[in-house]
Amino acid sequence: MTMAERRRWKVAGVLVAAVVAVVTGSGRGGAQTPVLNLYNARHYDTDQALYDDFARQTGVRVNLIQGDADQLIERIKAEGPGSPADVLITVDAGRLYRAQQAGLCQRVPSPVLAARIPANLRDPDGFWYGFTKRMRVVAYARDRVTRDQLSTYEDLADPRWRGRVLVRSSRHVYNQSLVGAMIAWHGAPFVARWARGIVQNLARPPQGGDTDQLLALAAGEGDVALVNHYYYLRLLNSARPHERAAAARVGLFFPNQGPEERGVHVNVSGACVVATAPHRAAAVAFLEYLASDRAQEIFAKGNFEFPAVRGITNPMAAIAPASLKEDPLNARVYAANGASALQLMVGAGWR
Repeated sequence: MTMAERRRWKVAGVLVAAVVAVVTGSGRGGAQTPVLNLYNARHYDTDQALYDDFARQTGVRVNLIQGDADQLIERIKAEGPGSPADVLITVDAGRLYRAQQAGLCQRVPSPVLAARIPANLRDPDGFWYGFTKRMRVVAYARDRVTRDQLSTYEDLADPRWRGRVLVRSSRHVYNQSLVGAMIAWHGAPFVARWARGIVQNLARPPQGGDTDQLLALAAGEGDVALVNHYYYLRLLNSARPHERAAAARVGLFFPNQGPEERGVHVNVSGACVVATAPHRAAAVAFLEYLASDRAQEIFAKGNFEFPAVRGITNPMAAIAPASLKEDPLNARVYAANGASALQLMVGAGWR
């Protein structure tokens, strides 16, 4: 963390503590510690370093409420105006958009976040912000597919991939966001045809998660798969020898990198300040902290994600093309297309 950031967080800690003291009553002779109630759908142990560092910088204790994203969204709804939730943090822009549409996020017009988080990785109106990037890529079996045979997402619907494609269910938000982006670029009729092509090319019915697709590739059950990039890196760095061996039989390809192509699909892991947040100052400070150099480095190293902030040392550079082209589409656009994407995939027979 730079000296400027240290000074900013020292001042922020004093301000947050003062505001929270007024809200909680700890300024009237009490000894309460300022608290941030974080409803957390990220299930990565390494994220604890973020919460500990934020507490050290600001004096605000992070109270974690863990759960599945959809369950947490429903919980905040059920709790109503009296919800203790300050921040909802989750993976995939589609889930953040659902929370926003349900009225659970409040607008945070932060100059810090506007300056540090690229415009395509945040809600245009400031209701939520992305803090890491996750690429949906093509994994391939090294002994059966060469990189020069791969090109785009669209190409996976070509008949030459008949019986060779692995993918998880259409009902998972990762696929809905990818297809939502394709709808934005190509329109629904094209994407409906593409989805039918994917179904015709499946090596087996959609099942399991992204790790299961990678293991199936290694086992010879298919030749190519759609996965988020970090699942591969988890296997490659696994403590289990058989998982490392499986990863060694698989390669990653970042699609749509050609001169006329839009780039690889970029999703986010992000957060919003809950509309009824009882500790709003702490919540905004937490989001701004997540955009700091220190937090971005912890994010990137902890779960093999790409940092959202430009200029941060990127440990993922070793697996990506030197001049990686990323789809510039705003995350809210493909998130808003999620329901249409699901309808198209189900209509095509993508279970």
